[in-house]
Amino acid sequence: MHTRRKFMGQMLGGATALAARRGWASARILGANGRVRFGLIGAGGRGTEILEVALKCANVECVAVADVYTRRLDKARALVPAAKTVSDFRPLLDDKSIDAVLIATPQHQHALNFVPALQAGKDVYQEKTMAFNPDHGRRMKRAFEGSGRVVQVGIQSTSGLEFQRVRELATAEAMGHLTAIHTHHYRNSPYGGWMRAIPADCDPAHVDWAAFQGEASPHDFSGDRVVNWRFYWDYSGGNVFENMVHQVGFWYKVFGLKPPARATMSGANLLSPNMQVPDMMDVSLEQPEGIFFTWNSGFGNRFLGEGYDLALGNQGTILRNDERGEVRYVPEGKRKHEPTPAASGKTPSETPDIVGAGDDTLPHMQNFFDCVRSRQEPNCPFEIGYRSAIACQMAITSLRLGRTVVWDAEREEIV
Repeated sequence: MHTRRKFMGQMLGGATALAARRGWASARILGANGRVRFGLIGAGGRGTEILEVALKCANVECVAVADVYTRRLDKARALVPAAKTVSDFRPLLDDKSIDAVLIATPQHQHALNFVPALQAGKDVYQEKTMAFNPDHGRRMKRAFEGSGRVVQVGIQSTSGLEFQRVRELATAEAMGHLTAIHTHHYRNSPYGGWMRAIPADCDPAHVDWAAFQGEASPHDFSGDRVVNWRFYWDYSGGNVFENMVHQVGFWYKVFGLKPPARATMSGANLLSPNMQVPDMMDVSLEQPEGIFFTWNSGFGNRFLGEGYDLALGNQGTILRNDERGEVRYVPEGKRKHEPTPAASGKTPSETPDIVGAGDDTLPHMQNFFDCVRSRQEPNCPFEIGYRSAIACQMAITSLRLGRTVVWDAEREEIV
C-alpha cells in the first residue's frame, strides 16, 4: 500500500498522464455573467478571511471547503452551511462543477495543492508566498505552462489604488535611472502577533497529521506545529514569506523586475525564543537590472510601520506608506513635498495584521473571479508570484547557509 507521502509525490510527478485523462480545460465554460462555483483549500485564519471576502463578490458560490483540522471545517460550515466540508482536498478537484479553488494552506503545502488543482482543470487563487522552495516553484511552473488556467497570486496590493498611483508616477522621465528600492516592515509585537493558543481538540483524532506534514521532515504530532506553523522552518519562511513577498511583488510588477542575481540576508531571534524563524532581519537583493532592493524588518518597534517603501531614481523618489494608503513623488533636490494620497481610506492600526489581510483583498478577489469569466490575465499573475517567491527563497537560503547566494536562471536553482 502506498503511503500518503508517496501518493502525493506520484500525483505531482504524473502531470502528463492526468492531463491526458481529464483534459486541461475541464472546467465549465462561463459567460461574462456566469456564476463561479469555487472551493476553499485551507480554512485557517487567512483561509477564513479570503472566504469571507470571496462571498462578498458578485455571482459566486462556495460549494466545498477542505482542511486537515476538523475544528476549521466546523467554522467554515457556520459561514457557508450549504458547502460540503472534507478533510482531503482531492474530492474538490474531482468535482467537475467547481470552476476554481482558493488555496490558503501553510506555505509548505502550496505546491501540493496547486499542481493537482491545475491538472484537474481548476483556476486558482493562490495565497503567497506562492512556492516554498525552488523545487516546488519548478513543479508549479511546469503545471501552469500550457494549462490555460487563470492563476491569481495573493499579493493584494497589485489590485489597489496605491499600485495605480505608483504606476502613474514611475515613469522614466520622473525617475530617471532607478538605482535602489528600500522597503521596511516593522511591528512592536513579539512573535509578530502570530502566537496562538492550542485548542484542546488539536490532536491526532481531529487533525490529519500526515496530510499536514506533506513532504516536510516527519515529526511526532504537535499541536503547536499545526496552529503556530509560522514559527517553524519546516513549514514557513517567517516574515520574509509573510510580508516581504508583498513588497517585492508590488515593486517587481511596477518595474518589471526579474528574480535577483544575488541575495544576502542576516537575521536573529531577539524577542521570540519559541520561534525558529527570525524576528529581526535585513535583506539585500542585487537585481540583474542594476538595482539594489533592500528590505528590513523587526518585531520590537513600529516607528517605520508596516509597508514603508522608497524607490530611488536620479531624477526623483517615490514614497509609499502602505499603512496610510499614501503615495507621493519628490523631485530630486527637494526634501519636502505635499503628499499625494492614493485615496485608499486606510488608517494606521496598532494591532498587528497577523495573517496578511488588507483593504485590497476584495478588489483582488473580484479581479480573480472576473478573469475566471473573461480568461484575461489577472492583476498578480503566475509570473509575478513566481519571481517574488524566488526572491524570498533566496533570502531565506542565504540566512540559513550564512552566505550570499546566486540565482542560476538556466537551471532555476539557488546556488
